[in-house]
Amino acid sequence: MTTTNTQVKLHQIERRHTEAELLEMENKYCSFGDTVHYLEPPKFFERAEGSYLYDSDGTAFLDLQMWYSAASFGYGNQRLNNALKNQIDTLPQLASQYLHTEKVELATMIGRLNESKFGETGRVHFNVGGSQAVEDSLKLVRNETGKSLVFAFQGGYHGRTLGASAITSSFRYRRRYGHFSDRAHFVPFPYCFRCPYDKKRDTCELYCVDQFAKNFDTEYNSFWDAKAQESEFAAFYVEAIQGTGGYVIPPDGYYPALKKILDERNILMVDDEIQMGFYRAGKFWAIENFGVTPDIIVFGKALTNGLNPLSGVWAKEGLITPEKFPPGSTHSTFSSNTLGTAVALELLQMMEEIDYEKITREKGAYFLAQIKELQRKYPKVIGDTDGMGMALRIEICQEDGYAPDRELCDKIFAEGMKGDLDIRGKKMGLVLDVGGYYKNVFTLAPSFEITNDEIDLSMEMFEMLIRRCAPERV
Repeated sequence: MTTTNTQVKLHQIERRHTEAELLEMENKYCSFGDTVHYLEPPKFFERAEGSYLYDSDGTAFLDLQMWYSAASFGYGNQRLNNALKNQIDTLPQLASQYLHTEKVELATMIGRLNESKFGETGRVHFNVGGSQAVEDSLKLVRNETGKSLVFAFQGGYHGRTLGASAITSSFRYRRRYGHFSDRAHFVPFPYCFRCPYDKKRDTCELYCVDQFAKNFDTEYNSFWDAKAQESEFAAFYVEAIQGTGGYVIPPDGYYPALKKILDERNILMVDDEIQMGFYRAGKFWAIENFGVTPDIIVFGKALTNGLNPLSGVWAKEGLITPEKFPPGSTHSTFSSNTLGTAVALELLQMMEEIDYEKITREKGAYFLAQIKELQRKYPKVIGDTDGMGMALRIEICQEDGYAPDRELCDKIFAEGMKGDLDIRGKKMGLVLDVGGYYKNVFTLAPSFEITNDEIDLSMEMFEMLIRRCAPERV
């Protein structure tokens, strides 16, 4: 007797399984190529609300990374959820070769907003994920300049597609995939706590910018043809504040000085706002904090609060006119999808009504003060803290307060995920995210809806984790 596909499905795939059974199935049928197995064993969650994730036992985990800043406006935000539900019942699907209202209105809002901020007209092109938007920006750069070489920062992260990996400084993202002939030239980021030039923030006078500028002094440095007055490099890809690199914030004056050099050499500045955009750093775009106007902005993540994949590129008009970037220049089946654009449009309208600049700056300042107090109490554990808006960092160091301590950082992270912190009369967990050059930095991206009491609670739990994981240093 022949077994039908339906019978196979009914016999082999059950509706519910225990977590032990699911882990066994995952171990056999799921690729390990994503990041799930950074934690062993992987953690299951069943529900999300506000600033919390809940496991199958109902244990609450206070989340300080909010899906890498993709769910900045809180899990289960009802207003945004309703926008998604309404679109599902109205225009749930539409091929991206056709227009719909939300796409046009969303692009218009972003375009007009950037006109007001930067005094520049431009256009928006949508895609699905951050890496795909980075790929589109690379097409814009190459299309405009005819060149494939770009600068990017050491510690920078722009995604894991092939093109995005080529401008991401970590070799481990490229190692398995052959030679990258168009790999970016990586420039030291102004990471003042670990200055690559061993300078001090207060006295360096932006030495790192001067070192970059010297590369253009002669043709023998390979950056510049003095006779042709032309650089071999087309663009500089920046993160206004480094994300995966450890939420590193550059010193005052750095970006204006860098932008001056780029403008003099006709090199485009591409600003990757995928993690820091939409008020994460206290402004709509993080780059606004530093007083420069980029030529291209790449965005994603929080644009839909994590409800549906949507990303995009804004470029100055001269780079993206219909004549220069005609129909079919780039395409993705799910780009500008109706569900994502509906949520994103509602989100931008929400940001017009609610003063998120004030919210993120005030809550971020309160949170940073708590972190600074922990640093004062535990100098043998925390070497550096910093923050802008609600992008905050805690750098875990050895007893000297400087040498990176990845082992302790990993231990604190894993202990937080156990969900067994006995606090305020119940068991809870703390969700953290690890980044940094040495993987010893907790990068905090809490929900904008987090309360001061929840901030206090998170720091109480973090202190418990320090005492549990490094009792000899307290």
